[in-house]
Amino acid sequence: METKNYTNDAVELLKELIAIPSVSRSEDKAADKLSEYLNRWGLPHGREGNNLWVGCPDWDNNRPTLMLNAHIDTVKPVASWTRDPFLPVQEGDLIYGLGSNDCGGGLVATLQAYRIMLHRQRNYNILWVASAEEEISGDNGFTRVLPLLPKIDVAIVGEPTSLQPAIAEKGLMVIDGYAHGKSGHAARNEGVNAIYEALDDLVWLRDYTFRKESRLLGATKMSVTVIEGGTQHNVIPDTLHFIIDVRTNEFYQNEFVFEFLKKKMTKCELHARSFRLHSSSIPEEHPLVRRCVERGLKPFGSPTLSDQALMPFASFKLGPGDSSRSHSADEFIRVSEIEQAIETYVYLLEGLQL
Repeated sequence: METKNYTNDAVELLKELIAIPSVSRSEDKAADKLSEYLNRWGLPHGREGNNLWVGCPDWDNNRPTLMLNAHIDTVKPVASWTRDPFLPVQEGDLIYGLGSNDCGGGLVATLQAYRIMLHRQRNYNILWVASAEEEISGDNGFTRVLPLLPKIDVAIVGEPTSLQPAIAEKGLMVIDGYAHGKSGHAARNEGVNAIYEALDDLVWLRDYTFRKESRLLGATKMSVTVIEGGTQHNVIPDTLHFIIDVRTNEFYQNEFVFEFLKKKMTKCELHARSFRLHSSSIPEEHPLVRRCVERGLKPFGSPTLSDQALMPFASFKLGPGDSSRSHSADEFIRVSEIEQAIETYVYLLEGLQL
């Protein structure tokens, strides 16, 4: 089959997936549809929850393994959509629909590249994995399926990157902060105001800058994104809750940052929700990255998180679409972007020596 035919298959599948609501934790029907297509194309596959995977029929445990990965789930549609988010509409080169860009285009393009490479000579195994719950970094997503997969040496994650290789990715840590006071009547100057108790810590957090900056990822960044306190105007608040969004570069592990904050923010009580979403990257001298550069692609660092953070092996993001379209109203992908992605994946994988 020519690339155009594989692109047609990709577009057909993408439209069917858009029409199936697949918000995180509700991907079962979309996974069913993917399974149906894999069977149609003669690709025996495994399934764990709503995660699917298929390996090459010439699998050899003595060879290295490359994984192509993208996620099935979407975010909830925002209120400002002017179209039905679950109605796939093609207007010329554009396909509109929730999840078309993030990351339906990458999902169907990686699958078609996998199909093509099954018939090409390789010195490595090739594995395609469609994961669930990526948008929420859920326990029933890639983390659940990883123990069932064979040893993986390197992965390409089909997130929307305008088909440029994101060879480094910031980590994420979410911290809940609490300040405590004592309630009282506001008119009588009673009590201890929990909001005031937190002020010094929050000002320090706003002004602090981590010294080590990354060439690809920039500085480690901390932002207070939610703050909740008080019950009514005449009651001194006795508790304050706030949330810190921490985006780490490769120089700072989440555990280190958390312990550092606990030492500095002495008026507040801090609790990290998780440490597992670390910054991740692939060496610039890796054969796949060199293939990207040969193709004229420009490696960069990505501030957004993906399942790459859960992969204990070399990986990078490369996919059709633009990250700025993700999670936005009237999301779309271009057919030409999908076709170009399939061609790019095949270029990178054909002749690759791992």
